[in-house]
Amino acid sequence: MTDRKPCKVCNFTRQKSYGLVVPSLDELKTKGCEFLGFSPDERVTVVLEDDGTIVQDQAYFLCLPLNTKFMLLHEKETWSPARRMDGGTAWMARDSIILGADAVDASAAASPWWHLAQQLKQDLTSIILMSEEDLQTLVDAPSPELASALGFQQKKAEDLQETMQRVLDRREEERQSKELLQLYLKASENNDGKQEEPSQPSQEGAGDAEVDGMEVDSASGFMPRTLMVLKGKTSPETRLSTEDLQMVVSKGVEVMEQVLGFDRTRTSELLQACKAELNVRLQQVQAVQSIRSATQPESSQQSSEQSAEEGAETLAQGSD
Repeated sequence: MTDRKPCKVCNFTRQKSYGLVVPSLDELKTKGCEFLGFSPDERVTVVLEDDGTIVQDQAYFLCLPLNTKFMLLHEKETWSPARRMDGGTAWMARDSIILGADAVDASAAASPWWHLAQQLKQDLTSIILMSEEDLQTLVDAPSPELASALGFQQKKAEDLQETMQRVLDRREEERQSKELLQLYLKASENNDGKQEEPSQPSQEGAGDAEVDGMEVDSASGFMPRTLMVLKGKTSPETRLSTEDLQMVVSKGVEVMEQVLGFDRTRTSELLQACKAELNVRLQQVQAVQSIRSATQPESSQQSSEQSAEEGAETLAQGSD
């Protein structure tokens, strides 16, 4: 009997608390689950109630002072410090914590954003390593439920979602800038190739089945991925390459109406959006060229201007 250790155990809301005398950490889990009404086969984690330290080692358990208070946590529960309030309002805080936890555990725990929110709750800096898909999942999460899962005020959760949306917008802008740079470099390479090599005769039917090693729909001339993006509901013009935008604009309303299976109004709106996006990119190319011209030596300025003009003319032909 001298090896038995008096201690206390509670659940994560601290609403239930019991005194136990147990000889080991395993016995603490067994009896604690029994007293707190947990299922016998349910996995629990033992932590110190005052600071959340996880207790897994039997030797450490035996070294703890008598009457140490432990907390048993389910797999999806996390430790949080006790909220101290005056006696007149303490019951209101206790009830709100219980109701909030029950609501989150019952509905939000099954949502894709729940585990991401728990990850942020443990370490907010982990947001830096999240993928665009994870960030979009958190942005789309209901603000009140996200605030509850993070332990934030709703306004703070909304501010966090706005910040993540700005990160996504910036990454999209960087992606578009990269495409513009690739277009500029491609125009430069084409210009150099025309000066060094004679023009090669075109091969009939060479691009019917594939372009640059990628399959092309023979009926429409578009790659399957391009058609899928065009049929999307949210700003498809922003996710198309500049070459795809040129092709869409050059096809015209009647051809694109047959290719996409849209009505005339929807097809016209899509082509107008593609044309506007193409004009924006044309302006960006011209701005890049202006900056480049201002920083280049005179000896190379003329050739680079000629290459950029070809790229701009290519964009302008698609937007006209």
